[in-house]
Amino acid sequence: MAELKTQPTGASVEEFIAGVEDEARRADCRTLVTMMRRVTGAKPVMWGPSIVGFGSYYYRYASGREGDWMLAGFSPRKRDLTVYVMAGFEGADKMLARLGKYRASKGSCLYLKRLADVDLEVLEELVTASVERLRHDYPEQPKG
Repeated sequence: MAELKTQPTGASVEEFIAGVEDEARRADCRTLVTMMRRVTGAKPVMWGPSIVGFGSYYYRYASGREGDWMLAGFSPRKRDLTVYVMAGFEGADKMLARLGKYRASKGSCLYLKRLADVDLEVLEELVTASVERLRHDYPEQPKG
């Protein structure tokens, strides 16, 4: 089985965020760090070169695919802030309806232009519910 390409690294989260060109995007990143750290109780860690992740869980699917992944995370992409949360849990649609302006992937990515476009309390509620669901569904400790 191929190993997941995106893994935690020893790179500095602070240096990564300081390198974000747009000042408003940097401020949004700092807000997300504070929120996700509070929700997960975990310190931020770089996952690959461009994702800031918090906590981790071990998953194993019926297909045999398995690995460690972050409980929550984000990436300041050029076009959008990408926020990584679990998709499809009970109540998610109602939260998303109250969130504000966003786009979503079929998987577990929310794309936000800026945090000012969304209700931060709803975003935190969404991240919290996602983390709780992941901890419930994947109680095994990370292998890595």
